[in-house]
Amino acid sequence: MLIIDAHLDLSMNALEWNRDLRLPVQAIRDREKNLTDKLDRGKGMVSLPALRKGNIGLVVATQIARYTAPGNPLPGWHSPQQAWAQTQGQLAWYKAMEEAGEMTMIKDAGVLEKHLALWQDPESPVQTKPIGYILSLEGADSLVDLSYLEKAYAYGLRAIGPAHYGPGRYAPGTGMTGPFTPQGLELLKEMERLNMILDITHLTDEAFLQAMEMYKGPVWASHHNCRALVHHQRQLTDDQIRMLIQRGAVIGGVLDAWMLSNDWVRGKSDPQTAGVDLQKLLEHYDHICQLAGNSRHIAIGSDLDGMFGKEQSPYDMEDIADLQRLGALLQQRGYTPDDITNVLHGNWLRFLRQAW
Repeated sequence: MLIIDAHLDLSMNALEWNRDLRLPVQAIRDREKNLTDKLDRGKGMVSLPALRKGNIGLVVATQIARYTAPGNPLPGWHSPQQAWAQTQGQLAWYKAMEEAGEMTMIKDAGVLEKHLALWQDPESPVQTKPIGYILSLEGADSLVDLSYLEKAYAYGLRAIGPAHYGPGRYAPGTGMTGPFTPQGLELLKEMERLNMILDITHLTDEAFLQAMEMYKGPVWASHHNCRALVHHQRQLTDDQIRMLIQRGAVIGGVLDAWMLSNDWVRGKSDPQTAGVDLQKLLEHYDHICQLAGNSRHIAIGSDLDGMFGKEQSPYDMEDIADLQRLGALLQQRGYTPDDITNVLHGNWLRFLRQAW
């Protein structure tokens, strides 16, 4: 069955991790086996062949570049202009993949339907199908000013999460408190004018409430789990989930182990020992379904290879192609065929068709 994954940092991995994502996952791991600069070296989970193997034909793919002001200990760029330039390099990588026939940009309803027809055509060999991608900006710091938003929309940007980790020029992110900045509120107005998708992932609780009250355009949570199960501000509270349900939003379940298990200690825990498998994700799905009364608001936003690899992924996954295992696991848990279709791709498709 076709799968849609609503959060992958493909260009970041290609450029900052120096990964040739046209190769099989194991070949990328072999190339990195003697590198020690990052914890996930030799442990990547994602490549374009692995996406095809898993029938993951459509993804939301990011641009990401943080601005770090003096005193901010997080990694990032020292001016918004430098951050913008980094996102343009990432865009150039996506375009290079398009020219190579590896990927294709999805930016409106017509292109979406054409792409779906290709991926659902049994006569078309999967190894030749391009991976469709919807371009999203994770953290808005790289927009030098609001005029850059229209430039980005013109080249295909269709979703923005205003915050990431730490302080932000438009909104504070994970680990912070506080509301949108004044220019962040103006960003929301411009996004609404362009009918862009607002990704509430990484917003503070205060900024989440502001966004839900102010923003009238389409809203999703691309990669989020439940605070009732894992007690951290990065997760959604039950009240936030209810607000998203009322807005018709979809929440993409994320596979970073520390967001799946309340007992996970980052840098110390091991997925196998900690019992972090795909069933942990289904516990978060179950929780959201109980709040919603249906399966129309859960989906996949894996974030695989988003600053972590196999060492911090469910132990019953070898690579991203194993997302296909979710269908059988959902069935074992009592989900109906319609529910399973909803999770694997139906909910994201319904959202996009309504938004576009």
